[in-house]
Amino acid sequence: MNNRGITLIELLIVIAVIGILVIALSFSFQGWMGKYRVETQIKTIHVDLMNARARAMTRNRFYFADFPTATSYRLIEDTNDNSVSEPGAGDNLLQTFPKTVEYVINWDGGGTISFNKIGTITFPAMDPDNPCTAGGPGLISLTSTVNPDYDCICVEQTHIRMGRMNDPNPGFCNEK
Repeated sequence: MNNRGITLIELLIVIAVIGILVIALSFSFQGWMGKYRVETQIKTIHVDLMNARARAMTRNRFYFADFPTATSYRLIEDTNDNSVSEPGAGDNLLQTFPKTVEYVINWDGGGTISFNKIGTITFPAMDPDNPCTAGGPGLISLTSTVNPDYDCICVEQTHIRMGRMNDPNPGFCNEK
């Protein structure tokens, strides 16, 4: 017997398998994109904070970071040299700021993060004993429903570290 084609049943089976694969991969892709967005935004905040600290040391001037809304942050240069953050009253916002992020920023540090001329970091609610516990004053995190590799920043007097909440220790920003 000489078979030169495919049957309708074979064609339908191939189409069904391809359809199932497309659906499965689209859900996987959407989850991956959500994780990627969170990681990108937390890494951008981390880089901006590190740049503000480096600028403070190299330019011998105070720099500040604050969170004026739940989804934005800004960096301020102390151009009037009074060591106080006063945007619009002599201090300048750095170019491209304020920046808006897609997710809610959680920051319980009590206001503005200050970077002094030698790079030391301070903020009103600084607690050297528990800086990066959930709800702690040194913790910056993003609210999301995905499980990214990086989703938090721990701000201490001499360090700014990225990590992941609750992995492996629940309630902590665990450095990666």
